[in-house]
Amino acid sequence: MTIALISGTSGLVGMQLLHQLLRNPAYSYVISVGRRSLALKHEKLLQIDGDLSKLTSWAWEDKINAQSLGGAYHALVLALQEKKVTVHAFCSLGTTIKQVGSKDKFYAIDHDLVLEFASWSKKLGASKFLYVSAMGANAKSPIFYNKVKGETEEDLKAIQFDYLGLFRPSLLLGSRHEFRFGEQVATFFMMPLTWLKLGKNIRPIRDHVVAKSLVNVALGDSKSSIDCFLSGKMQELGA
Repeated sequence: MTIALISGTSGLVGMQLLHQLLRNPAYSYVISVGRRSLALKHEKLLQIDGDLSKLTSWAWEDKINAQSLGGAYHALVLALQEKKVTVHAFCSLGTTIKQVGSKDKFYAIDHDLVLEFASWSKKLGASKFLYVSAMGANAKSPIFYNKVKGETEEDLKAIQFDYLGLFRPSLLLGSRHEFRFGEQVATFFMMPLTWLKLGKNIRPIRDHVVAKSLVNVALGDSKSSIDCFLSGKMQELGA
């Protein structure tokens, strides 16, 4: 039995990733972890929610069992406790400074919550962790956004999963809930690269392509313990 853990499902890539996982027969269950549950029902989907900053101290067993009064998930909980299942974790948690109002709050989400989810996933026995980062991720970058993403990548490496996949998409295309003026302008000027199939690592990439590439990598075999994927490679993997 293979189980998928996912956090960040309300975001652009996260929602596409959730749909990809639910329809893939390789995963028996998908456990979505978030601040609140989505208005989505599926026979394979379990949703547990709460304060993500305290995730590693959650009584996750009770949260899962509470979703079925008949004890339908008892075997799943027992298998997770006894490490008798294969677990893959996917994280697309992220926000913007504009949304949360300060650099400190941005760091708390894009770094701290990602690491909290990663630590919890490791505790549940996740062998693979796949993280949606950013094209310019660099812990030494003078750009705050890129610096945070880079620091997050470095700290994920320290957790030492059997496999860590770092995905650095370029400008994302998809249907966002909120309007982002800067992205709309960038998309307008970058679209010719897509039409002409130029600059494969910097041209815009569709959200569902990124999501599909994560799932394909998770289910595939890798010769290394850590891989970093730019948009060009994601275009191939998610085709």
